[in-house]
Amino acid sequence: MRKFVISTILLYITAFTVSLHAEPITTGTLVNEMVDMLRLTYFPEPSYKTVQFSSYDHRSTHPGGTDWFANSDGFGREPVPNFEDIIREPDSDGIGEYLICDVKGPGAIVRVWTAAIRGDIRLYLDGSKEPVWDGPADEFFRRPYDKYGAPAGLSSDFFDNTFYQRNSAYCPIPFAKSCRIVWTGNVQQIHFYQIQIRLYEEGTKITTFTPEDMQTYGSEIRRADRILNNPDSEWEYVSRQTPIRFDVSVKPGEFSEALTFKGPGAIERLKIALEADDLNLALRQTILHVMCDGATWGQVQSPAGDFLGAAPGINPYSSVPFTVSPDGSMTSRYVLPYADNMRIVFENLGSQPVRIKGEALPLDYAWDNERSMHFRARWRIDHGLVGPMGAIQDMPYLIANGAGVYVGSSVYVLNNGNGPSPGGSWWGEGDEKIFVDDDRLPSTFGTGSEDYYNYAWSSPDIFIYPYCGQPRNDGPANRGFVTNNRWHILDPLPFSYRLSFYMEYYPHIATPDNAYARIGYHYGRPGMMDDHVVITREDVRPQKLPVDWKPAAVGGARNSVFYEAENVIVLEEGILPATFIYDNLWTHGRHFRWQPESVGEELTLTIPVEDAGTYIIRMCFALDKDSGTVSMKVNGSSSGFGGDSGVVDLYRPYRTLLRCIPTERLELQEGDTNLTLRYEGGNENASVGVDFVWVQKL
Repeated sequence: MRKFVISTILLYITAFTVSLHAEPITTGTLVNEMVDMLRLTYFPEPSYKTVQFSSYDHRSTHPGGTDWFANSDGFGREPVPNFEDIIREPDSDGIGEYLICDVKGPGAIVRVWTAAIRGDIRLYLDGSKEPVWDGPADEFFRRPYDKYGAPAGLSSDFFDNTFYQRNSAYCPIPFAKSCRIVWTGNVQQIHFYQIQIRLYEEGTKITTFTPEDMQTYGSEIRRADRILNNPDSEWEYVSRQTPIRFDVSVKPGEFSEALTFKGPGAIERLKIALEADDLNLALRQTILHVMCDGATWGQVQSPAGDFLGAAPGINPYSSVPFTVSPDGSMTSRYVLPYADNMRIVFENLGSQPVRIKGEALPLDYAWDNERSMHFRARWRIDHGLVGPMGAIQDMPYLIANGAGVYVGSSVYVLNNGNGPSPGGSWWGEGDEKIFVDDDRLPSTFGTGSEDYYNYAWSSPDIFIYPYCGQPRNDGPANRGFVTNNRWHILDPLPFSYRLSFYMEYYPHIATPDNAYARIGYHYGRPGMMDDHVVITREDVRPQKLPVDWKPAAVGGARNSVFYEAENVIVLEEGILPATFIYDNLWTHGRHFRWQPESVGEELTLTIPVEDAGTYIIRMCFALDKDSGTVSMKVNGSSSGFGGDSGVVDLYRPYRTLLRCIPTERLELQEGDTNLTLRYEGGNENASVGVDFVWVQKL
């Protein structure tokens, strides 16, 4: 069984002593922290360590050893049970009892996650013989507050998209003395899980969670829900000062200072927008530097677009710390404090002039010499990765010496994989491994990159939540440019003198010339050192997908054949009713655009079927701002295409995606099969972009 030791240093003894007389931590105070960015600027008081219990492969006991990259982490039938201990061996039905955690002292559960889990959970707090939770494990990990919300007038959907985010739940459950979680189930079946817990210093005053907390702290819960639902309009800024505007131009190879401040003080909100002939390139090649208190190197050093967590390009989304708007303006709500001075500087590593407009919202901030920290975000990238199964590696996000708090991550992948399914183009099988202070093994050991970013099963869809998102994923599946982010607002990771954050780079299939960029956002006490190196022109070189790619029948696309759509269209009078769009996103560098003149117009594609059998056919479309809606029949009959409505909406206002839409299982005979697309409408002059047809025999 793992034992977590909370380390402190002399610097925080005084702060800890004071904390013993502070007001107790409650469900309500923790809920308030969910929408409080200012408190992240101070080293926590009372101090705590955030740890994670998960279904990681428990053979991974030696960094760099034989099983360091072992991946049996919840699928069932693991060589070693994925728990802290076996309480009761399986009975004749295969059902046993397993210990997820048994921690002593004051603490709080701050995040739970699952991809899928069977069985039941019992949660015991403070040594009680009666569990505060006793029920289905899946419900505990996905919707833990549902059980308690109804008596307080909080419906089962109240917490959706705020407290419940994708596959995670941020539902604080504090405890004064202990927390014990037991899983009852069959370890031969699926059981993915993660539980994050704050372990506070002994003596910390905590009021243990009870079901009545939903009513006691109803106002705090409703306030947090309101803000998390719409941070852009509901965020409660502390500052009442007037924003300070700037407008600077930066020539290639030069620096330009946008703002200078004398302190102490802070920036509570920073907005920027770039203008350039090639905006996407400018967002990567214009470097934002934020230099505080005479630092030689900026505490923030990042391409301007990447800093906001949605690069490459403008990919609109809204989260607690960052917003990227469709008009290209970008907002940061991470608070940037300084003791004496701050400079905001832009550097142009590209070959085109760039103009940057923006504003900063100043905040009166009393720098605390014992607890205040600078905000830090230092971008890095690795080009030319291949990453076959035999060459998995730990990618450093941050290696730091000194005291600080880790508060977020973004990853930006250029994935050249040619598998059209998540099971063939997945880049993120690897786990996060986070060492804090004296850790010899990670106190946070994950179960997959997508699990860390709060989703599961390498899902390719675009999703946005207050603490996490996938604002870009070109497709098909996980091919192209992909961006994930996660913000540690309720679950930050304090460290007293050392933090090493790694994420395994672990693709399913070897893929030449991938790129992996990332930022580890954190706050650091003065004097912190990290492993960052200067950003070079080579780092921010233009990135392009390979020319003339074609899908491969690998992974989830086994037993498949692919047809370029324009090669199987049934032509009338020999005229192709389409134009072509050229880009490396599309197979063979192009896709055709069908431009129907009216609703009801049809287009037929004919594909050969060599052997009778059961098939799924996928139409691989462009989804973008110029697209309309379509339906499809196969050999004149409904095919289950488009779900219950039978219609697929291809319109996406702010992104260009390549997605493959499947039919149901089809029984096809040998010979030609006709696919008839019917235009169902859309905006004026809407069209339908079809890239390729994917035919898979089951």
